Amino acid sequence: MMTLGVKTMANKRIDETTGVETMGHEWDGIEELNNPLPRWWLIILWLTVIFSVGYVVVYPAIPLLHTATPGVAGWSSRGQLTKEMQAAEAGRAAVLAKLAATPLNEVAADKDLLAKAVAGGHAAFLQNCVQCHGSGAAGSVGYPNLNDDDWLWGGNLDQIHQTLLHGVRQPGDAETRTSLMPSFGKDGILTAAQINEVASYVLTLSGSAKPDAASQAGQAIFAANCVVCHGADGKGNRQVGAPNLTDKIWLYGGSKQQIVNSVTNAHAGVMPAWTGRLDPVTIKMLALYVHSLGGGEDFKEAPAAPPAVDNGNAQPQAQ
Repeated sequence: MMTLGVKTMANKRIDETTGVETMGHEWDGIEELNNPLPRWWLIILWLTVIFSVGYVVVYPAIPLLHTATPGVAGWSSRGQLTKEMQAAEAGRAAVLAKLAATPLNEVAADKDLLAKAVAGGHAAFLQNCVQCHGSGAAGSVGYPNLNDDDWLWGGNLDQIHQTLLHGVRQPGDAETRTSLMPSFGKDGILTAAQINEVASYVLTLSGSAKPDAASQAGQAIFAANCVVCHGADGKGNRQVGAPNLTDKIWLYGGSKQQIVNSVTNAHAGVMPAWTGRLDPVTIKMLALYVHSLGGGEDFKEAPAAPPAVDNGNAQPQAQ
């Protein structure tokens, strides 16, 4: 087995092949040439050294216990960000002031202001509303789809704004949206057989099922218990938040079993009142954004809303 080692030469010599002086040592018969570093490389090295010294003096660089050396220029990335944020806020403040001074139903007359309001409303929606309505506002079971034309409490700007301001079943708010559907089964108002019959009749209102003996019996039960809110034709009443039962759009599902569950136990979904949680201008922008999604009523020349993101629950839901 060969043993490798280093042999130190007593004197350096000039390599015959390259004409370059050796370093004076040998490794297993291999010698190292003493080639000088290229001049361009040395120039760059010293320039970077000089630059580094200058950077340390001018900018914050040397870490201390809780901060860093400030540098003679007094610059910092945080300070730069603060200035940029202040400039952005100054520009935003003018838009917000104009929005605050413009009545809700007159914003659409100013296309530039309307576009900025819708964009601001979209940002506020992503921060405050996607938890229930989804990033694309398509909702899910129990949470309304805001893209369709079906509204429980009305879909014009004033009605949407009112819902945002006072919420749905918000405790302590005298103007909150409130509808009370009895739990016909849980409270013993109707028997299980009667609920099954009325569910059969409700399905015929939207053409989801054909009339039969059960639905005929359910029609009389519906007339005695449900028309006061849903109307004789089943088209609902926005004054009391009663949904339209003829359009195949269901907030809690439109299968027979789901309808039976709704009649048996009723539902009392809630939405927070945003008064006091968000400033008035942000609520106004939210109303304009929701109104622009496609289902808003009495709205002309609405700007295109930001692209909706499919959250996998894009089923039409009553609002």
